[in-house]
Amino acid sequence: MSEQGLGAGAVGADADQAAVNADSTVAAAAIDAEPGAADSMFAVQYAEFGPPEVLTAGRAAQPHAEAGQVRIAVRAAGVAPVDLSIRSGRSPSASRLTLPHIPGMDAAGVVDEIGPGVQGVALGDEVFGSVDIAKLGGASAEFAVLSFWAKKPAALPWAQAGASGSSIETAARALDLLGIAEGTTLLIDGAAGGVGSAAVQLALARGARVIGTASPANQSYLASLGAEALTYGPGLPARVATLLGAADADAAAAPAASAQPGTIDRALHVSGADALPELIALTGSPDAVVTLSDFTGPSLGVRVSVGEIGGEADGRHGLATAAALATQGRFHVRIERVLPFEQAAEAHAAVAAHSPRSGKIVLVVPGEPLR
Repeated sequence: MSEQGLGAGAVGADADQAAVNADSTVAAAAIDAEPGAADSMFAVQYAEFGPPEVLTAGRAAQPHAEAGQVRIAVRAAGVAPVDLSIRSGRSPSASRLTLPHIPGMDAAGVVDEIGPGVQGVALGDEVFGSVDIAKLGGASAEFAVLSFWAKKPAALPWAQAGASGSSIETAARALDLLGIAEGTTLLIDGAAGGVGSAAVQLALARGARVIGTASPANQSYLASLGAEALTYGPGLPARVATLLGAADADAAAAPAASAQPGTIDRALHVSGADALPELIALTGSPDAVVTLSDFTGPSLGVRVSVGEIGGEADGRHGLATAAALATQGRFHVRIERVLPFEQAAEAHAAVAAHSPRSGKIVLVVPGEPLR
């Protein structure tokens, strides 16, 4: 499979794999040597809040699938900024945790336990998805219980699958709220990160025209996904007007062109400060804008999408769509770095040091192929 769209960090994927393989024998021996009950597992965990160094690799009780859930033998798990916020104790949600705690929201692996009421999946299936958000973690372990998932196609590598579940769900949910369909012109502000890039690809698959904003360094990445790329920041309406005007001229010269000229129908705000007034001006109405990150939105009449905790319909159906698109070579997840579970502290430090728009940081089972 082509790794189109992967960041510069992916160039070193073979080196990352060599490092993982080199650690595999030592890591496996360390895991097997740990004492514990038969119902225990290897897990990344922390017993106190603090810097990445509080993370340890040891034994923990195995989780089990309840109604509507599946358990997987984990092959890859993503590390996200929210994991760092909870681990450090800065997140208000941290007060709800019982320590020690296993971090991680997204994972991919092989189904080894199926809860009551679950249909359409069998033991041994390869899947990817996310844990129950209320548990605030559990994915960075030998076994993880997923609350939503889709079958992983062979075309979607473990590292990409393991890091993408919640980003895809969030993107699909936001597109549903905006009513994105064929012929819609959608502006995604902050389109190069995990959620933004998923939204670009899912919206294009719905037949929308997608304009995405990102830093100058990420313009070519957005273009590789199929978006029309603009830089973000103040003055966006003028840049959009220039882009749309050029498209109108092209459409007049070639009437069969697919671009829809003239207006921005909807806007999705993923990241960026003080952008909502300009997005409202571009779409003509706060009802045409959804934000994922600016909680001042309601004061301007803009909806903030927070998912299940806000009583919204979820976007888990997006995972199956992304899987189908991956099979067609139309869905990719940008990976910055891949590390074995034993190096979880280094992975957390890497997330803190790099913008999420540089690509995902992923933990994998030692020796697991990246592709």
